[in-house]
This record gives sequence, C-alpha cells and structure tokens, in this order.
Amino acid sequence: MRKYFGTDGVRGRANGKITPELALKIGQAAGLLFRRGDHRNRVVIGKDTRLSGYMIETALIAGFTSVGMDVLQLGPMPTPAVAMLTRYMRCDLGVMISASHNPFEDNGIKLFGPDGFKLSDETESEIEALIDADLSVRLAASGALGRAKRIESVHARYIEFAKRTLPRRLDLDGLRVVVDCANGAAYKVAPETLWELGAEVIAIGVEPDGFNINRDVGSTAPAALVAKVRERRADLGIALDGDADRVLIVDERGQVVDGDQLMAVVARSWRDDGRLAQPGIVATIMSNLGLERYLGGLGLGLVRTAVGDRYVLEHMREHGFNLGGEQSGHIILSDYMTTGDGLLAALQLLAVVRQQDRPVSEVCHCFEPLPQILRNVRYGRGHRPLDEDTVVTAIEAAKQRLGQAGRLVIRPSGTEPVIRVMAEGDDRSLVASIVDEVVDAVEKAAA
Repeated sequence: MRKYFGTDGVRGRANGKITPELALKIGQAAGLLFRRGDHRNRVVIGKDTRLSGYMIETALIAGFTSVGMDVLQLGPMPTPAVAMLTRYMRCDLGVMISASHNPFEDNGIKLFGPDGFKLSDETESEIEALIDADLSVRLAASGALGRAKRIESVHARYIEFAKRTLPRRLDLDGLRVVVDCANGAAYKVAPETLWELGAEVIAIGVEPDGFNINRDVGSTAPAALVAKVRERRADLGIALDGDADRVLIVDERGQVVDGDQLMAVVARSWRDDGRLAQPGIVATIMSNLGLERYLGGLGLGLVRTAVGDRYVLEHMREHGFNLGGEQSGHIILSDYMTTGDGLLAALQLLAVVRQQDRPVSEVCHCFEPLPQILRNVRYGRGHRPLDEDTVVTAIEAAKQRLGQAGRLVIRPSGTEPVIRVMAEGDDRSLVASIVDEVVDAVEKAAA
C-alpha cells in the first residue's frame, strides 16, 4: 500500500488529505524528478471546475517554481487534453487537478510524463519518497526560480485535435445531440466541438459554480440526460464525467449505453476497416461476459486487466493493442490519445452512426449483457475484511456455486475504503444470491 498515490493519482477530501502543504510537496518532488537537461523545464497544469482547484493549483505552482520549473496554466480542461498538450507543448510534466467523477468536496492530482502517459507505479513511488524527504537543500537558487503564466487559446487546439480524429469529409449535419458535461472540465470544449462538426447541440451541465460538478448530472447520474434526450427527441445523448475522460451514451429511446457496448461498436468498426492493431481489445475484470462472447463471435479476443484505465493502457502498450477501456466509460483509442477520452470515444461512435445511417439504438446494441450485480461494502480505516477467514471461506463457496456459468470479482477500491463485490452469470437469481452471501460475510468482518 502506498501512502499518497492510488489507482489514479493522489485523491481525497480537499483540505483533508489534499492540503496545500501536500500539493506543494508534490510539486517540489515531481519537479525535481522531472527536471532534466539544461533547458528551462516546464510543467503544464489543467484542472476541472471544483472550488478547491484554485487552492491546489496555487500550491502546486509554488512547489514547481521553487525547484526551478516554469508553469503553464491551462485553466479548466479535460484530462485527455492535458495529456495531449503535455506532448504537443513539449513539456517535461503534465498535471491534472481533478477527482474525476467524485463530488466537489474531493479533489486529486494526476501526473503525466513528457510522453503524455500517466506515470508508472515505480515513478510514483519515487515521488512519494521525495515527498517525505527533506528537500530544502535541493530548492532552486533565487535567480533560478521558475515563472508561471496562463496560456490562452488552448481550447481551440484541443477542439481541432478532436475534430481531426474523424474521417475526412465526415460531418454531423442533421444530428441532434444532447451533451451533458457534468458541470466539469469539458463544459466549453465538448459543445463547441460538436457544433463545429455540424451537429445541433443541446448542452446541459455547462454551468459550473465550483460546487455542482457531477451533482445530478454527468456519466454517473445519467437521468437528466435521459430526460433531455426524450424531451428534445434527440438522436443521442453524450454524458461525460467531471474531467471528461469517461463517457456514457444515451440512445434515441432513452436507453443508457455503457463502455462495454461502446468498445464492441468501435472494435467491430475498426476490424471491418482493418484498423485494429491486434485481433482483440483490452478491458478490465469488470467488463461483462457478454462482451467477451460477442467479440469471440467476431474472431476477436478480450484481454482482462486489473481495474483502472492505467492498467488497461499499460497492457495495450506492452502488447501492441490500440483499443481498450472500461465498462464505466474509459475508452482508450491509442492511435489518437494516451489516456481515456470521453469526447473522442463519442466521436468514434458518431462516425459509425453516420456511416451506417442507422439509429443509435441499433448501432449500439451489439450484445445482450449477462445479469451482473455490483455491491459496495464500506469499511473502517485499519480493517482488512478480505483477510478474514470467514470472508475467504464465503468467497470460495460462492465460486464453487457459480462454477463455469459466470464470474465472481471481489476487490478493494483504489480510491476509497470500499470493497466491491461483483458477480455475473446466466442465472440472475443465482448471481443475486451469491452477491448477498459474500456481501453479508464482508459486512460482518468489517463491523
């Protein structure tokens, strides 16, 4: 267990775990680790729309400039845009201040290397060691301190980049699209991109006030988008999360389409076009067994990794895959982007809809998902319920009952003190019974 970093950077309650002091130390530690060469080292910083972003950004700037790094401030921008601009602006490091789909009280710090990829576990461990070290003797001399400045027109650069991922001469004329930006980082760039491509755009979740990010909007709360799609008789809805690295789709009937179905659509399209780098895709242990069976019918494989888009991407890079993602809507299109990008994934779907000239409900219903039940059990700090003998016994018994007819996945969350219990199979009643038994055992152990 690491002290600061989880599965997606450093995350926690603003002014609780994520304090100005910690942000300052992260800036100094990461700055020292990535201060390489004789040139003026630069770091680019983006953020979402949380109130605490001002505090954390200011502290990070102090940390980076104190070790001699120049800081380029982007303001509110999607996480994938920060990753892209880190590369395109030839920076030594990229930082995104966001807690993704969490409520406004939380915040986080995600770090990208000069190649635009999230840092490895090993590099994050090096930063952790520096955070806890005495860095006073390694600070920059008075004349070598860094400078900070805000960069304008970065929104236009990302919008142009996103548009160029579509086939040439393909536009969205005639499509009515509702886009829900979760009052988050994409509240400007997502509607503008869709409008420039010719769509009729109805935007919701585009009035951030520092407190309302992800509140009853976005990919974790799609009910508002479903209602708006039905009200406006739109062709589809697009739901992003707070930092726009994940997406869910709502079809013209108001049905929610998750990341598994989106990966199936793109995989089939790219296979037909000869664009799949490998005969398969990469997903996590949480993706539905129905996706695996569907891909098998296409002659494609499904490789599973631990939960977290970083682990999906690591496997993709190591084994040459160019499509992967998570059921939650992190879709990684590595031909274009070094991390999950909700807007780019939505554009790929729109390209298929336009090319096939079929309703979204038909395009996106690739397979019938197997019954899948997920429940969370919260536990207190210091408890380790999965180590208890009663829990181990319950899990083994559940696996025996399920047999080859499905899957059972039990894992601790990487971002909060929660045990996630998921089971799926052809028999819904059996799946429900198994989840209830395991949850009951975990709850008793966590009490």
